[in-house]
Amino acid sequence: MVDAIYHESLCNDLEIFYELGTLRRLASVMREVAPDIVFTHPPQDYMEDHMNTCRLALTAAFSRGMPNFEVSPPLAAVDRPVTVYHALPYGLRDGLGRQAVAEFYVDVGDAMDVKRRMLAEHRSQAAWLDTSQAVNSTIAHMEQLTRAMGALSSAFTYAEGWTRHLPAGYCAEDANPLAEALLGQIAGRRA
Repeated sequence: MVDAIYHESLCNDLEIFYELGTLRRLASVMREVAPDIVFTHPPQDYMEDHMNTCRLALTAAFSRGMPNFEVSPPLAAVDRPVTVYHALPYGLRDGLGRQAVAEFYVDVGDAMDVKRRMLAEHRSQAAWLDTSQAVNSTIAHMEQLTRAMGALSSAFTYAEGWTRHLPAGYCAEDANPLAEALLGQIAGRRA
């Protein structure tokens, strides 16, 4: 469905804590993959495990080149930049209900069918959201949120919102590989 490499989860749902053992394991994955781009949760969200995931991803990406930080399993540090992008929080609001806006928006109109098919495969999440939060259709809800982000973009019908993390320690000040890769499909402050 998508060109991706699957990595087994390191934690169970709701059991994601910012702690050294998990950080060492995630940092090892980060060194193995040596990504150019990391997409992660926003620092502020409605779920504590989302925010912990963000913190772990940031520290793992930052420590990729630190030879004195032990990772598990052991892997050598990697000397290459990585640019980190944060998604908008669920519902486009932070944990206190404040409206969240992105630094820039990506046109996902052409990818909506793939997004629908991928989300349809996430059956356990659909059942949970239906029961816990009265989300009757995760696909319809995703469509509603991407349409709302499209409206925020003032340019697209369907969009995803992203904000680049402060580059210090990660990449060059002007690095924006997502904007370069998606030239013409981005609108916003730093497109």
